[in-house]
Amino acid sequence: MTTHVLTLPEVDLTYDVHGPLPTADGRAPLVMIGQPMDAGGFRALAAQFPDRTVITYDPRGLGRSTRRDGRTDSVPEVQAEDVHALVEKLGAGPVDLFASSGGAITALALVTAHPGDVRTLVAHEPPLVTVLPDAAAADRALTGVREAYQAKGFGAGMAAFIAMTSWQGEFTDAWFARPAADPAMFGLPSEDDGGREDPLLSERAVAVTAYRPDITALRAAPTRIVVAVGEESAGTFTARTVESLAALLEQQPTVFPSHHGGFVGDEYGYPGKPEEFARVLREVLDESR
Repeated sequence: MTTHVLTLPEVDLTYDVHGPLPTADGRAPLVMIGQPMDAGGFRALAAQFPDRTVITYDPRGLGRSTRRDGRTDSVPEVQAEDVHALVEKLGAGPVDLFASSGGAITALALVTAHPGDVRTLVAHEPPLVTVLPDAAAADRALTGVREAYQAKGFGAGMAAFIAMTSWQGEFTDAWFARPAADPAMFGLPSEDDGGREDPLLSERAVAVTAYRPDITALRAAPTRIVVAVGEESAGTFTARTVESLAALLEQQPTVFPSHHGGFVGDEYGYPGKPEEFARVLREVLDESR
């Protein structure tokens, strides 16, 4: 692995290249992106592709990538331009792109703006509030997560987030009548650490979940788009966003092993099944050859 920095007017993007460039086998590089996950979250998955050149990166303002635009928000269209610049820098496009969570929303914005950048996009559980039939209620539920974080800090905010993203089905009155989630139930600290800049729990994430995909542009793009969901996510918020997005794109979701972070190792305390996950990802990508 080699580490590089791409200097852009507003950000220094740090990215890692696993394998040779140009690629040894002539195949497109496999780029892996997340949000707010940085490159470290793809370590276990990248290791399952020793035969491919894999690119991982830290989105602007996260990990090793330093932004100079004076902002803290994570706007998908802005993030997409960063990935576009990275693909151009690699000089080996169009690439294959595995994108998870907020990274999948960035990827949809990328395909919309630069459809020639991506050969196959696997969009894994994008948290797209706007495509849900209960979009207003889901947005209210997410607002509740941010309010818990602002009021009591990380433990309370993360407990609210876990409860919200684990909820089965639409956000009905039953959800809003629930008592506040107890951080201790999830092994989280109850005391307030004073921080309010978490990229997942703060206002920084609003632009990600509020993104409205351009379905017409996505359907017209030459990119093969595969909308993916973890088998353990059934009925939850991101499984429902996947179902809605897939229906708009006139396809069925592709089921992957494990949960929302099914590709990670044990570095986050909630390991997925990276070996099984990689096998399915390889099969999906090979279908495009």
